[in-house]
Amino acid sequence: MARATDAVTREIIKNALMSAADTMALTVVRTARSAVIKHGMDFSTSIFTAEGEQVAQGLTLPPHLGSMAPALQGVMNAFGDDVQPEDVFANNDPYEGGSHLPDIFLFKPIFVNEALFGWSCCIGHQTDIGGRVAGGNACDNTEIFQEGLILPPLKLYDRGVLNQAVWRILEKNVRVPEKVLGDVQALLAAVRFGERDLLRLVDEYGLETMKDYMADILDSTEQLTRAEISSLPQGEWEFTDYIDNDGIDPQPIAIHAKVKIAGDEVFVDFEGTSPQAKGSINPNFAYTKSNVYAVFKCLIDPAIQSNSGFFRAFNITAPEGCFVNPQHPAPVAARGLAGFRICHTLFGAMAQAMPGKVPAAWGGGEVGVSFGGYDQNRKAWVYLEFINDGPRGGGPHIDGADGLSCPVLNMANTPIESIESEQPLLIERFGLYPDTAGAGKYRGGLSLIRDFRVLAEEATVQLRTDRTDFLPWGVEGGKPGTPTHNYLNPDTELQELPGKYLTTLKQGDVYRMIQAGGGGYGDPLDRDVYAVLDDVQQEKLTVDHVRREYGVVIDAGSLELDLMATEKLRGEMRVLEGETRS
Repeated sequence: MARATDAVTREIIKNALMSAADTMALTVVRTARSAVIKHGMDFSTSIFTAEGEQVAQGLTLPPHLGSMAPALQGVMNAFGDDVQPEDVFANNDPYEGGSHLPDIFLFKPIFVNEALFGWSCCIGHQTDIGGRVAGGNACDNTEIFQEGLILPPLKLYDRGVLNQAVWRILEKNVRVPEKVLGDVQALLAAVRFGERDLLRLVDEYGLETMKDYMADILDSTEQLTRAEISSLPQGEWEFTDYIDNDGIDPQPIAIHAKVKIAGDEVFVDFEGTSPQAKGSINPNFAYTKSNVYAVFKCLIDPAIQSNSGFFRAFNITAPEGCFVNPQHPAPVAARGLAGFRICHTLFGAMAQAMPGKVPAAWGGGEVGVSFGGYDQNRKAWVYLEFINDGPRGGGPHIDGADGLSCPVLNMANTPIESIESEQPLLIERFGLYPDTAGAGKYRGGLSLIRDFRVLAEEATVQLRTDRTDFLPWGVEGGKPGTPTHNYLNPDTELQELPGKYLTTLKQGDVYRMIQAGGGGYGDPLDRDVYAVLDDVQQEKLTVDHVRREYGVVIDAGSLELDLMATEKLRGEMRVLEGETRS
């Protein structure tokens, strides 16, 4: 029987566990070899109970929030009681609890008095995992076997002894083994620090006390989560958002969600979503659920801890074989794009439930790009980045941020110095692109533009982008953001590329990426004219654009605001708007 606990000690232990997970995260950042982890921050850390319940997560990626528990469950299902001190388990199989093949999970069991007490866990996105395309995210894969090396739940260390066969298989199946193996070693260091810190807490508080308080933390989180859900509007809301295509079939993919809030529970049903895609943008169901959790973390008290107690208030269903619940051997490598659209769909539903609370859709987060090739000595190089620092949507009281990671990510862009020093690429342009923000009383954020020049003799480039046909939507009369664009040699031949594409570039070729802009919030004709003037003076918007979208008249030479002309033009535009609506 669990003993009585007190709130003060619970908070101390809860924060100590979170600190342990954060120490693990710092260890990864300080020791990882690849840019996608040490700069892009595409990894997560966590502490689990012996039964596989997540009790603390580090300050890393929210979409990993619900991904680690299924991957650990896959290990527990595969090995049962065959878990020994100093074992380390690995798993990247999406159909045994993993996420997608580039995400390698490591799990270290933690023993006290020869009994299993908990687990220390890490997930890290690898620069390469083998497969037919460098970087492992090609959208035109048609089955998981093309995507790279599959590691079902296995022992990387058996009682402290490295499984050399697995290590060599990993080494020989990736293009950049020094980075991949280096990153796995960083994850290994992190899970060992997690074990160290958890055992220190056991030494300080005692084994039974720690068990009691870990259970209490989960129950307390559940109670706080349910109380927050109870305060949300009650009812049902539906929304559908779309992905342009899967890179193989031209038709759009619909993600439909019905959200029901009933008392202290949330029900999300994806009935009506398109069937699973041929291409690799399918999200496995664990990742789908992770993104549902991430959305609601944005809508309730952010101080509530991210753990399995939070999950208990959610009931998430999707038909087997639909896009958000694909069946083996569906490819899932580029599933990150679908995760963003799942979030947009949920936010779209909740914007109806909570008017005046939910911002417009962000843009740009779907951009993933990888380059790969060989140097003169036939040594492989791979550059992988998810350019997630993009435009946010306008909110009820504030403009969408420019160049800030989207609401459900904590990722960052790779510094240009790192890109150019490690790969034969030259970044010739990187900045905000004018006139791309969705117009509104509070405008969306501006798109990022980046130009990559290939310095190698030849390089493969793989694109994972979206929002060309179905734009980031606005709210309360706000206009959508502008579309994504991908160009080859924009200053010469200006060839527009498909959003999901694989091609070979030659030395001197330039690839230009322009993200989709963030959606606007509220009627653009209600935007403060001096805010519009400031945007023009800051070169975020042009004179012609603000005249057309906001009805604001600014002299192109002096950049002076003409208030009388603006009032007249806005009046005329309001009349036209009224005629259009009627």
